[in-house]
Amino acid sequence: MDVYAVVVTAFWVMLPAYIPNNAAVLAGGGRPIDGGRTLGERRLLGDGKTWRGLLGGWFAGVTVALVLTATAPDGSDLLGVGLPEFPLAVALLFPLGAMLGDICASFLKRRTGRERGAPFPVVDQFDFVAGSLLFALVAAPAWFLDTLTPRVLTVVLVVTPVLHVLVNALAYLLGLKDEPY
Repeated sequence: MDVYAVVVTAFWVMLPAYIPNNAAVLAGGGRPIDGGRTLGERRLLGDGKTWRGLLGGWFAGVTVALVLTATAPDGSDLLGVGLPEFPLAVALLFPLGAMLGDICASFLKRRTGRERGAPFPVVDQFDFVAGSLLFALVAAPAWFLDTLTPRVLTVVLVVTPVLHVLVNALAYLLGLKDEPY
């Protein structure tokens, strides 16, 4: 696979993991997942992790995975790259893993004394990637190994932090986030 194909495949495969946390910001609000509970003197997760955000983000990611699967043949022809389809288990679990990875990072933030929105370098950029990849591996190991080759994973690991910073800065400029990171 040439560099172009690797980059296109990496973006294609990761879209259902990239979309959920962004959609959660738009769909969020409402009742916090932790219900206000604390561990020690700190909230388990905080007000930023809500049931509506979790479900809205998951639904958006599943929708993206299903649309990509339906359009993979035409997309392959258009882009000149054999684009992968998402098995149903991956379409359902990949975005859920992204959301749960982000929720785990919020839990770690609270345990390390960070407030909502405070930067947590490396964890902020890769929490959802780790969760989505873990869930995809469990859901469909053969698909994972065939699709997420070492070269594709390398592109994901290099591009994700850059995208994370750019998307967060844009969300801040649009007034969707309180901080630009």
